[in-house]
Amino acid sequence: MKEMRIVLGENQKVDAHFKGHVIQTDQSEKAGGDDTHASPFDLFLASIGTCAGYYVKSFCKQRGISEKGIHLVQRMNVDEATRMIDSIEIDIILPADFPEKYKESVIKAAGACTVKKHIANAPEFIVQTVSA
Repeated sequence: MKEMRIVLGENQKVDAHFKGHVIQTDQSEKAGGDDTHASPFDLFLASIGTCAGYYVKSFCKQRGISEKGIHLVQRMNVDEATRMIDSIEIDIILPADFPEKYKESVIKAAGACTVKKHIANAPEFIVQTVSA
C-alpha cells in the first residue's frame, strides 16, 4: 500500500509529502487562505490535464513525432444547480503538419490517462480516526 503524509500548516495551508516531494496547497483569500499555492481542487483539475498531456507527449515520442506546437486546453463545465463539474473537455491543439493518420490515435492516447481512469472507476474512500 502506498502512503502519503498530509501535514496541516499555517492558516489554510496543507501539504502532502509523497515520494520525496512536497506538494503545497493553500486556499484563495475568499476561502480564508493566503492564495500562495494552488488549492487542492485546482491540483485535482490540473492532474487531469497534465496526465492527458503526458500521454500525448509519450505517444509522440514513441513515434518520433515532434511535440513542438502541441498543447492542450481543458475546460470544465459546471452544473449551476449542483455547483459540481458535470463535464470536462480537453482539446489537443496540434500543429498543421501533424500527421493526419495519428489524430484519432492521439485522442485515444490522451484518454488512457490514469487519472481519468481512476475518476471513471472511482476507488472506495475509507476515512477514519487513529490515535497517535
